[in-house]
Amino acid sequence: MAKRIGNLSEVIGDYDVVLSDVWGVVHNGVEAFQHSCKALAAVREAGATVVLITNSPRTAPGVIEQMRALGVPDGTYDRIVTSGDVTQHLIVDGPKKVFLIGPERDLNLFDGLGVEVVPADEAECIVCTGFFDDEKEVPEDYTDMLMAFAKRDVPFICANPDLVVERGHKIIPCAGAVAAYYEEFGGKTRVAGKPHRPIYEATIEAAREVRGDFPMNRVLAIGDGMPTDVRGALAYGLDLLYISGGIHVSEYTVNGQTDEAILNAWLKRENAAPKYWMPRLA
Repeated sequence: MAKRIGNLSEVIGDYDVVLSDVWGVVHNGVEAFQHSCKALAAVREAGATVVLITNSPRTAPGVIEQMRALGVPDGTYDRIVTSGDVTQHLIVDGPKKVFLIGPERDLNLFDGLGVEVVPADEAECIVCTGFFDDEKEVPEDYTDMLMAFAKRDVPFICANPDLVVERGHKIIPCAGAVAAYYEEFGGKTRVAGKPHRPIYEATIEAAREVRGDFPMNRVLAIGDGMPTDVRGALAYGLDLLYISGGIHVSEYTVNGQTDEAILNAWLKRENAAPKYWMPRLA
């Protein structure tokens, strides 16, 4: 059973490095969680290294700009590694004629990669960063397009493996939901972000660039998403602090409070064993 903690300071003495999720832990897409930012800043002051690990399809500079706009202080973390960063390697290794499924603001993901953005019927590769309009669309809106791609056996690179994310008080679908739908048509997907190893390898490398070598049992991961943060960290062999107040909160909340017995039963059904849990990072 996961141990309930009230404050990150209770356990941080056992760790040299913290790998923290961003969306759902540090902010909700609308505003920063200042209690979380202060907790991570305090960890750094105590001597630990904090690397943010996010499934954002943007590269690190774009996420840093976004976090500043949401009120996340720069002193919250040492480094950040994004799904967009590691996805660029997949794009470079793939076909050069690509079609973007996602908002136009994500076109800068291709900067300097030597690819050509083309219409759907000319594409040799799909890169999905999200929906064209994630406030209104669902994966089924892409049925005809995805079926046509699948018939041509066009590979699908998913720049954000998250299925859903919090945006304020809304749950918004992400690129991972489109990738999962594409697989239903027999389409082949390629993913480097959480829960897959490449983003964890890149994050550990970033932490070592900051502080030098460290044993892996001195690394604590923090996250709220079962299919990404939880599965990824546990598969990589990391201790995990589960944030229960994120996207899965409805699974175990009674009268507005996390019911610990229901939470542990849910974690057991999910075959997940985080070391610690708390409702929000503090």
